[in-house]
Amino acid sequence: MVGHQAAEVIESKNADYPVGTKVLCRHGWTSHSISDGVNPGFASGDVCSPLRKLDFPDGIPTSAALGVLGLTGVTAYFGVIDVCRPKEGETMFVNTAAGAVGSLVGQIAKLKGVKTIGCTSTDEKVVFLKEYGYDEVFNYKKEDLDAALKRTAPNGIDCYFDNVGGMFSSTVMKFLNFGARVAVCGYVSQYNRLKDKEKVPAHGDILVFQSITIKGFMFWEYRSQFPKAYDDMIKWLKEGKLKHKEWITDGFENMPKAFIGQLSGENYGKPIVKA
Repeated sequence: MVGHQAAEVIESKNADYPVGTKVLCRHGWTSHSISDGVNPGFASGDVCSPLRKLDFPDGIPTSAALGVLGLTGVTAYFGVIDVCRPKEGETMFVNTAAGAVGSLVGQIAKLKGVKTIGCTSTDEKVVFLKEYGYDEVFNYKKEDLDAALKRTAPNGIDCYFDNVGGMFSSTVMKFLNFGARVAVCGYVSQYNRLKDKEKVPAHGDILVFQSITIKGFMFWEYRSQFPKAYDDMIKWLKEGKLKHKEWITDGFENMPKAFIGQLSGENYGKPIVKA
């Protein structure tokens, strides 16, 4: 399985990476790996990039490179800043809001003066998201989505950060304001539906007459801008304006369990396995 590791060099013949250097590498699900200082690529933009050295300010753990100061963080950052482009006073709706990305999206949006609405799958996660600054939160398993959005977004939605797709997002479309922006980060409702994908309305009338922009995106599009994103998020972390939650599973042998738990919505924040 592909994946990222926040690791420490324990033996080295490479002067650029002496013993004790902490790095972010992409060697997948392994307890140990051998590197020439260059990452193997498993997606566009990853090939032949050097191992990222990790030297965070005091108080920020190395594991943050797997979450808030890693691909999770930049996905949230650029999804909000570049794709949604929120304006002060607007309203943003985020689904899977208690996940690794969603829990950051709401906080970044709040820093831009936006009203944030999140939905999640348990009452415990509702409490978690309120603690992380969401203005409105609802449990979509207990409250009808259409009714919940009428209640929490009476003036409509200007920005929609979508990680679900399917009929869920089809319902949200009806609440989008003129000029709304939609950031499509994922399509989790359809990942395991290989033969029976949901058939949803095209909503061409809403897209045209409401002048709506929908953009799918991936983190590697923004690789040249990562340093700016990391600098901003480190500043917000140090100022206490950004929180990050790590959902830690102990034991390398529990990697599959943690992975399945993430897909079934067990996690709060970023799932990390401590090997």
